[in-house]
Amino acid sequence: MSEYNLILPSMGESIAEATIIRWLKKEGDYIKKEDLLVEISTDKVDSEITSPVNGILKKKLFSTNEVAKVGSSIAILEIEDKEIYLENKKRFYSPFVRTIAKKEGISFDELESIEGTGKNRRINKNDIIKYIKNKKEKKIVSKNDTILSSTYCIINNNQQNNENENETIVEMDRIRKITSSHMVTSKKISAHVTSFVEADVTNIVKWRDKIKDIFKKTTGEKLTLMSIFVECVVKAIKDFPMINISVNGTNIIKKKNIHIGLAIALPNGNLIVPVIKNADSYSLGGLIKIINNLIKRAKSNQLKPEETKGGTYTISNIGSFGNLFGTPIIHQPQVAIMGIGLIQKKLSVIEKPEGDFIGIRHKIYLSHSYDHRVIDGVLGGGFVKKVALYLEEYKCYTKII
Repeated sequence: MSEYNLILPSMGESIAEATIIRWLKKEGDYIKKEDLLVEISTDKVDSEITSPVNGILKKKLFSTNEVAKVGSSIAILEIEDKEIYLENKKRFYSPFVRTIAKKEGISFDELESIEGTGKNRRINKNDIIKYIKNKKEKKIVSKNDTILSSTYCIINNNQQNNENENETIVEMDRIRKITSSHMVTSKKISAHVTSFVEADVTNIVKWRDKIKDIFKKTTGEKLTLMSIFVECVVKAIKDFPMINISVNGTNIIKKKNIHIGLAIALPNGNLIVPVIKNADSYSLGGLIKIINNLIKRAKSNQLKPEETKGGTYTISNIGSFGNLFGTPIIHQPQVAIMGIGLIQKKLSVIEKPEGDFIGIRHKIYLSHSYDHRVIDGVLGGGFVKKVALYLEEYKCYTKII
C-alpha cells in the first residue's frame, strides 16, 4: 500500500487559492476513481474535485471553510501500488462527455463500459447521447448510478419552521451570501447615479430576423442581439475611455484593455458575471461565438474561476426578465454598468427630410448606472447616449455569414 497526496489543481493564472466548501466523503471511506471528493470555491465559481485513483480516504488536511493554496495537498489517500499505473490505462473523456455523464448520473465504471467509436475507443458526443437514449428507452438502471450534490449551491436541508406556522426559515446559500455582501459593499463604496436613454433598434431587429436562420444553419451559432450590444458598448468606451476605469482611494486607474462582463442568471436564480477579455479585439462573428460559449458554460457550471475575473465594464440584460429598464448596481471595482431593457414595438414619430410621420418601431431603454465620485452626468449620460446612437446607426452587414 502507498499514500497518494491529492493536490489542489491550478484553476487559472490569477487563482492562487480556494475555499473548501464541504467534503463529500468521510475519512475511512473507500473512494473510486472519478468519484466526487470535495467541493471548493473561488470567489463566485464553485467547482468539484474528483479522485484520480481508487483508494481509502486516509486523512483530510483541510476542514470546511478553510483556505488551501493551489498546488498544496488537501487530502491523503491510501492506495494500492498498482493504482499508479492503472491510471494511465483508462480512456480520456472530454469535458463535454464528463458533463453529460455527471448530469445523467452515469458513474465512471459505467462510462468505461460504453463502446466508443472515436480514436482509441474514445467516446464522442454521439456515442454518449446514443447510450443515454437507449438506456432511457430500455429503462436500464445501472447499480452504479448515483447523482451527488448540487453543482451550483448548497441549500441548508435543516430548514427550521418558525413559531409562526406560515413562515419557513431558509438559510442563504453561499453564492447568495457573497452576492449580498458584494451588492451592499458596492452601494457603500460608489455614489450611484443612473441615466436613461431610449434607442431605436428596428434595423437591427429586422436584419437579425432576416438572417438568423441561415446564420444558425451556416455557423451552428445563435445570432444574439447581445453580441451587437457588446460591440456598440466597446465602441462607446473607445470614445469615452474614462468610463473604463477603477478607483483606488483618491487615485483613478485607467484601463488599457476593455474586458466586458456579462451578468448571467443561473438556473438556480443566482447570478454570475463571466468576462469577455479584450472584447475590442473581436469581430461581430467572434463576439457571437464567445458570448454563446460563455453563456452555455456558465449555465452548466463549466466556467473556470479566471473567466469571472478582471472585468472593466459590465452589461446586464434586464430585458431577458421582461423588464423595461432598471438601475443595476455597479460591479466593483468597476465604476459603471449598463442595463439592457426589453425591446418593444411602439408607435413613434419618424423624422424625414420630407416631413414627420407615424410608424411602428422597435424601441429599447438603456439604463446606465455610474459612480458619481468620478463620473458626472456629462460623461455618464453622454456615454449611454453614444451607445444608443451606435445601435441606431448600426451597419447590418451579412458578411458575418
